[in-house]
Amino acid sequence: MTPISRRAAIALAAALIAGAAAAADYYPPANPKSPFSEAVKAGGFLIASGQLGLRPGEPPPPFEDQARHAMDNVAAVLGRHGASMDNVVKCTVLLTDMGRFAAFNDIYMSYFKPGRLPARTAMGVAALAAGGNVEVECWAYVGGK
Repeated sequence: MTPISRRAAIALAAALIAGAAAAADYYPPANPKSPFSEAVKAGGFLIASGQLGLRPGEPPPPFEDQARHAMDNVAAVLGRHGASMDNVVKCTVLLTDMGRFAAFNDIYMSYFKPGRLPARTAMGVAALAAGGNVEVECWAYVGGK
């Protein structure tokens, strides 16, 4: 396969998303007051919104518990809409402390089969919603409509 430029890849992704958006399925979140869908199926992709590792009404747990819970939440969203972690092809990870990157990686890798790690972007951020320390968004390939 011939590699393509980053600009061409972004343009291709934007075109695919724009074409699929008209026929997208939007899945509401469990909390109807949330201003986003928990997942959207567009074309062959199921996109799970960013998941925090927090439990409503409880104080933030230690980082490792948040990381596991965020990944469990992603898996649950995918499962509710006919996919699994085996379908994940891309993740975005947000961490409030990049010093926890290695600890997150240890947990993250346990959710995927060896040799089947998705493409990923990880970013350090100043803050996350509700005082969370980790947020994970994933795209799963589930085939055409």
